[in-house]
Amino acid sequence: MTPTTSIPDFSTTALYGDQNNTNGTACPETDAWEWLSSSQPVYILIITVLGIVFNVFVLMVFCLHKKACTVPEIYLSNLAAADVVLLSCLPFWAVNIYNNFDWPFGLFMCKAATLGIKMNAYCSIYFLVLVSMDRYVALVHTMSHGRMRRPKYAKLGCLLVWGFGLLLSVPTLIFRKVEHFPEYGVHACFLEYPNHAVELFCDGMLVVVSFVIPISVISFCTIKIIQALKIQAVERFNAEKTEQKATTLVLVVLLAFLICWVPFHLVTTLDVLLRAKVLEGCHLNTVLDICNQVFTYLAFFNSVLNPILYVIVGKNFRKKVREVFKQWSNKKTASSESTRSNQSSTLKTLA
Repeated sequence: MTPTTSIPDFSTTALYGDQNNTNGTACPETDAWEWLSSSQPVYILIITVLGIVFNVFVLMVFCLHKKACTVPEIYLSNLAAADVVLLSCLPFWAVNIYNNFDWPFGLFMCKAATLGIKMNAYCSIYFLVLVSMDRYVALVHTMSHGRMRRPKYAKLGCLLVWGFGLLLSVPTLIFRKVEHFPEYGVHACFLEYPNHAVELFCDGMLVVVSFVIPISVISFCTIKIIQALKIQAVERFNAEKTEQKATTLVLVVLLAFLICWVPFHLVTTLDVLLRAKVLEGCHLNTVLDICNQVFTYLAFFNSVLNPILYVIVGKNFRKKVREVFKQWSNKKTASSESTRSNQSSTLKTLA
């Protein structure tokens, strides 16, 4: 079975649902689907294992370090948590593809697994919006808005982002369903909107809310941040070195996010235009279907890439890692000495 037939496109990313719906497209199938379907489960499982290990490591460093997290670290730790949520849901999709899109986990997990994936699409980019705004305030409006950069406000902002991501994912909870297709012998987990207008509205909302608006804000902040860094480089403000280190990491993380996610959102935009009949053509439909698959898993790879960037680029993060390992070493030493002391006291008492 290939997903370009008249049934919903089960293989299409869980981020926004089915592309072909039940429109009975007459476009010819392509051999590329066989290669995609066979390679996707392996790829998903690899990035799942690596991503969960790397992101849990990041969360442990931020949580176990003796010093409280800074505002950027609060945002980046929530980004890591969002990536863990995404990666924890991906194995269900890998099994689904391996089973030729026969969903074995029931309706609850159909909704829950895809909800976690879709929430990540919204939450991840808005955590980056928050961290880019924080860097903008730190470097461009250092004196006038310093009070806004407090950990309690950062935590409140993260809580609002989680709530916002859940709210925008409500269509997934409502319209995601499991249905039996006897002609293909599968129980498919897919999105079935009540009508075409609702489908276009939901997908259009994904493009505007999770791409156009946040990318516009991030782009504005990034331009101002780079301008501020150039000015500070000329003036050699030593007091700003810590902020510059944090900003460098943020800019690299933002760049990686754009590289991984922009292709997916561009393809999503073209797909919405195709289903709205603004664009037409079987060749375009096939190309978009394949590109959607490839760019979806490029986007997922961003969840593995972020922790690697923290280690490579983040000097402060590497310092925290060393300090956390030092804390563990000191605790083990203290525990060992305490055990030997207790044993010595016991022996003296017995003697």
